[in-house]
Amino acid sequence: MPSKQPLSPYPVIDADPTFGRVVRYMRPSDYATWAAAAAAGPAAFWGLERVDPSRASTRSAMKLVGFLGVSAGFLLAYQRSSFRFMGLSENASEAKKDHAELSARVKAGQPIYGETDLTDYVQSVAARNSTWSQLKLSVMPWFNLVNHNYHGVDTSKYGEQK
Repeated sequence: MPSKQPLSPYPVIDADPTFGRVVRYMRPSDYATWAAAAAAGPAAFWGLERVDPSRASTRSAMKLVGFLGVSAGFLLAYQRSSFRFMGLSENASEAKKDHAELSARVKAGQPIYGETDLTDYVQSVAARNSTWSQLKLSVMPWFNLVNHNYHGVDTSKYGEQK
């Protein structure tokens, strides 16, 4: 069953990109967002500690807030990069990079979305579980870690013959 196409202002590159592709296609602005979110948690905690100091040591609490800031920053950067794959934000440079990368795979005779040992049924289950999961990363972080052929785009644009 084909993936539902969203009403998006930009072309859909991949409705279910793998984790590695999303991280590889991150822009410098995504890394800046990640760093800002990572610094915001400890900065806010430090500021609140200056306003109303506690009597206990805040060292372990600062470590926890720092870890949560880094984690939240990564999820935010991942989601921003995923939105470009789904066509929900401007994605011209990603579209060019995607076309060049996947066309080269086709010309080299490699599978377009990578090799896998999974059966078609298991691949379709993995795709149904992770497609559009980037929209709800705040509820439950779920990443596509499986190579499959269910990405919601027409692969003939890469030169692949069906």
